[in-house]
Amino acid sequence: MIISFILIIYLMCFNFSIPNTKSLHTSVTLQNDSSLSLSLSSDTGLEHIVFGIASNENAWSARKELVKMWWKPGRNMRGCVFLEKMPPNYTKNANDSSLPPICISGDTSRFKYTFRGGTPSAIRVARVVTETVALNHSNVRWYVFGDDDTVFFTENLLKTLSKYDHGLWYYIGSNSEHFLMNKAFSYEMAFGGAGIAISSPLAKVLGKVFDACIERYPHLFGSDARIYSCLAELGVGLTHEPGFHQLDVRGNMFGVLAAHTLRPLVSLHHLEMNDPIFPNMTKMKSLEHLYNAAKYDPHRILQQTVCYDRWFTWTVSVSWGYAVQVFSYNIFLPDALRIQESYFPWQTSDLARHYDFDTRPYEPDPCKRQLVYFLHNVSTGINGQIKTIYRKKTPENCTITMVSPRRLEEIRVVSQKLEIDRNRLLSPRRQCCDVLPSTSRNVMDVAIRECKEDELIFIHP
Repeated sequence: MIISFILIIYLMCFNFSIPNTKSLHTSVTLQNDSSLSLSLSSDTGLEHIVFGIASNENAWSARKELVKMWWKPGRNMRGCVFLEKMPPNYTKNANDSSLPPICISGDTSRFKYTFRGGTPSAIRVARVVTETVALNHSNVRWYVFGDDDTVFFTENLLKTLSKYDHGLWYYIGSNSEHFLMNKAFSYEMAFGGAGIAISSPLAKVLGKVFDACIERYPHLFGSDARIYSCLAELGVGLTHEPGFHQLDVRGNMFGVLAAHTLRPLVSLHHLEMNDPIFPNMTKMKSLEHLYNAAKYDPHRILQQTVCYDRWFTWTVSVSWGYAVQVFSYNIFLPDALRIQESYFPWQTSDLARHYDFDTRPYEPDPCKRQLVYFLHNVSTGINGQIKTIYRKKTPENCTITMVSPRRLEEIRVVSQKLEIDRNRLLSPRRQCCDVLPSTSRNVMDVAIRECKEDELIFIHP
């Protein structure tokens, strides 16, 4: 009996001394869920982001006009443009509130650079990460890095980053469009021209170890490769966001822009090295034209919607705020979503013609090619309806028949402003459109709307 009594006392004490792991786990889980919900429910604004923009003394005088396109000083934007030294005309621009302030990069001569044919300035550009963090701004959720010829669509940048818990370690960006570029560097590297977003806690840790890490990679070519390598050493992988665009193509980017991903447009790079995105405009004017459309409906810009005209058996593809394509025949939806090869390869080798997206060939005969109508203007109407008008911008000398879309002079598209919540960001769905009854022989009217739950976008018999 005495032994039994001692055993009972022992078991009772043992149970009291061991915590209830199930209850503890539940408590921690609920606490983490609550913290996550709190962090995601508080909208991320431009005041929570610090930008680090890499430039140099020679380029800045011209490239600053691109930065003016997206920099919004009236909305508490923070950050710096990093130059190797102050430009001679700085005193004239020092008080220009439409531009971010200039910061001078630290000396990087102590670091080795051994990539043959490259430039050691890649190390200076890489250290923009640590020098931006060292600005020691308060209440920072994200650090965003780009080149001086990277343009951001800030509303879409904010919306994209709002999917993620900024209290965790995130390294966000995208690859190149070019197969060889990705093969040479890495599919897990965020290309710096497209832009890189790093959450604040990760950026602070990276800033502590970055210089020591750089010393191990003198053989690398660019700044983004050094950032990727050091983050890999920290055990952090890339979170791919296809709204960031490196644009490693040359010439006419129409095909890439007209078949944009369902994700919001976040950035564009290499605009100076390609043709104007709208015909009969300068590069800067055409970019201003796109930004003007984005002011009306930033989340819808470049979003592709496809519908079918049953009467004429035409296929209509609307890339909102940019262009409308009208095919004189029906094509299957997956083919309409492919990127038309309107551009030239970034390099001249045979492998340079391979890309990391689905493509369809470019028809050399303009009379066999689909009709393209480019954005003319944007306006708002009753009940918040947005109306965009698209017109042909290039002359043609093709035969026009009664059933040919070539008689169309104007496409009018109506839509409601696209509001994207977090669920739609995580699980995007393409919207539907309808070709409306014609009000004029030379005009097509199209309405964009939400698809019904079980609605399919397909060729109707």
